[in-house]
Amino acid sequence: MTYRECLKPWAIARLLPNLQWAIIGRYRTRSDADGHLQLCRQRVPNIRLEVVFALPDTTDLTPDC
Repeated sequence: MTYRECLKPWAIARLLPNLQWAIIGRYRTRSDADGHLQLCRQRVPNIRLEVVFALPDTTDLTPDC
């Protein structure tokens, strides 16, 4: 996880047709992510979106965050 990703741990993820998740936006606070999620769901109601908290990868031994 890069330092920039550590600054914005909240993300909106979209479920792709091949059952994988793609991050479409990163945010500093949960309320920012929830607000953008509501906007995305209004504009494109037929796709699956979720707010997720992206934790740093514990297998990576370099202290990026």
